[in-house]
Amino acid sequence: MAETTVVHLLRHGEVHNPAGVLYGRLPGYHLSETGKLMAETVAKAVADRDIVALYSSPLERARETAAPIATTLNLEIQPDERLVEADNMLQGRTVGQGLGILRNPRNYRHFWNPLRPSWGEPYTRIVRRMRSVIDDARAAARGHEAVLVSHQLPIWTIRMAAEGRRLWHDPRRRQCGLASLTTFTFDGERLVSVGYSEPAGSLSRGPSVPGA
Repeated sequence: MAETTVVHLLRHGEVHNPAGVLYGRLPGYHLSETGKLMAETVAKAVADRDIVALYSSPLERARETAAPIATTLNLEIQPDERLVEADNMLQGRTVGQGLGILRNPRNYRHFWNPLRPSWGEPYTRIVRRMRSVIDDARAAARGHEAVLVSHQLPIWTIRMAAEGRRLWHDPRRRQCGLASLTTFTFDGERLVSVGYSEPAGSLSRGPSVPGA
């Protein structure tokens, strides 16, 4: 009988970003006070889980989200570049409300192909790197559980791929809130279910900056 292994994809908590910048892979963006509380809340929620491996995107907000879990479960955080935010040509620009960045004429030249997408890292490349790190985490935590701290777009993209859905989408329709858990359950190497939960959902203050 194959063993059950669970891999949780944890999106980082709220980031201090009063200017509304699409920060992407830029350094220097840390969790807000609410974001820190979100991370602590998730750590408490998973404290009794059989988690034996903890991976994180190298970006500050992800490592800071992983830290309370590492402390609670006495685990070492394993930084992994494959969990990093999707590359984006528009990073560093002010987003504004909703998809306001799409209404700025200086950005139009990047929007010629939303299916790829033309403004950033191809969805297919995101799927490859996320699938690779999930496979490694599943092998490392065989018969137990692992947590991988990443970002909204990479998590949502690999979920869509796992569920056999198209990769291009409206960012406003992503089910991947701040400090949420997207949970992949495997029977041996076979994915048998995808779940979703928001342990810190009560702390969320509305939509976040797309691409965060």
